[in-house]
Amino acid sequence: MSSVQNKTDIILIGAGIMSATLGSLLKELAPDWEIKVFEKLGQAGEESSNEWNNAGTGHSALCELNYTPEKPDGSIDITKAIRVNEQFQISRQFWAYLVNSQLIRNPREFIMPLPHISLVQGKDNVEFLKKRFEALSDNPLFKGMEFSDDPEKLKEWMPLIMNDRTSDEPIAATKIDSGTDVNFGALTRMLFEHLEEQNVAVNYRHSVEGMKRTDDGQWEVKVRNLDSGSIERHIARFVFIGGGGGSLPLLQKSGIPEGKGIGGFPVSGLFMVCNNPEVVEQHYAKVYGKAKVGAPPMSVPHLDTRFIDGKRTLLFGPFAGFSPKFLKTGSNLDLISSIKLHNILTMLAAGVKNLSLTKYLIQQVMLSKEQRMEELREFIPNAKSEDWDIVVAGQRVQVIKDTEAGGKGTLQFGTEVVSSEDGSVAALLGASPGASTAVHVMLEVIEKCFPDRMPEWEPKIKEMIPSYGVSLAENPELFEELHTSTALALGLNEKEAVHS
Repeated sequence: MSSVQNKTDIILIGAGIMSATLGSLLKELAPDWEIKVFEKLGQAGEESSNEWNNAGTGHSALCELNYTPEKPDGSIDITKAIRVNEQFQISRQFWAYLVNSQLIRNPREFIMPLPHISLVQGKDNVEFLKKRFEALSDNPLFKGMEFSDDPEKLKEWMPLIMNDRTSDEPIAATKIDSGTDVNFGALTRMLFEHLEEQNVAVNYRHSVEGMKRTDDGQWEVKVRNLDSGSIERHIARFVFIGGGGGSLPLLQKSGIPEGKGIGGFPVSGLFMVCNNPEVVEQHYAKVYGKAKVGAPPMSVPHLDTRFIDGKRTLLFGPFAGFSPKFLKTGSNLDLISSIKLHNILTMLAAGVKNLSLTKYLIQQVMLSKEQRMEELREFIPNAKSEDWDIVVAGQRVQVIKDTEAGGKGTLQFGTEVVSSEDGSVAALLGASPGASTAVHVMLEVIEKCFPDRMPEWEPKIKEMIPSYGVSLAENPELFEELHTSTALALGLNEKEAVHS
């Protein structure tokens, strides 16, 4: 059965951090536009945005070593680190604007100050880290970073990791205190509360089953109410597909040519979580190591202090895994049904190219808890099995497409926005460092899909994001000023501050 057609301006599919961010931006830029959100699950931020399903790093490239590769001549390429850091600063500015405008409250519930540390072992790695430190130190975005290869100093920085360490291998770390831990689940829920206060209709337990163009160039979206089973049809001028791993099948259903030839490869993850408060108390940082040879970039091992449900906790991981589902709550047929005539060659090429990745994932799936503990002991030499439990993290779907650089069937490890030529539909695909750079990515959607509105909207965007259109790396004074003002708004100055 089909109900009447409901017209609206904007439809957002998926109630995760991306839709929350895009909705919040559009409500500031075009307050009179009507926005509807459809989410298959019972509440906001339950899939990839959920705090247990991602690493919560304010991905500001302060500690992620894979963002600063070594070039053949031995120098360090910091381009990506600068780009990711600048994108995170945009998120910080927007969050600070929302707090200062009293559109969201209690930033402590979603962001906490936390040192970010990179840790390496072995002579070559120590040399790499020192060169990386020198390359980043000259840049205002990485001001305050310290380097040490003195075990006594490292013991001050991360006692839990240095205790009982017997190896005489060279060890070194960099530490920067301006890092953060971000609870993207809490932030997503806050933003949706704010949107509902702004009369945005958020429909939970509504699954989008299809979409097609209408004769006048709008989009008709077919939605199933999961409680009543009834089908609704909604028409909008603009549709954003922000359904995490569920975005690719919907993009395929839209039929836009830009969605052709794109495949997806699902990767799942596991974390170890510490259940012993005495151990949790001994560590206060995010510590990132180096990925093992042959491992994908998203599997860089890290030991993180996290703030979840108002409590300090400790997570180690991620261990990669494989499931054919595109969402944690998805179907085992997701991968098979995403293979179409237009992407089958791309998918097959990716399979051949990534045999080592496939082998790595299979090995990871087969690990026993004790084998996982052995990897954890490289970080915490005296870790006890009974202090740690395993949690399953979120599903990520890595984009597979043909690229000039990588040829046919190249696996992409970043976030991609695919939009139709007329800007009436946009989909967000891919994974890390997604959530941290959500504001930058959603501004990109706005620029691509509403180009005619940009002259009118730009002053408001600059009010929300003062560095919009400006490189902070090249404007140290502006960076300093914004870093200070956003830290103040978000309560990042006092290490253990308790806000009422």
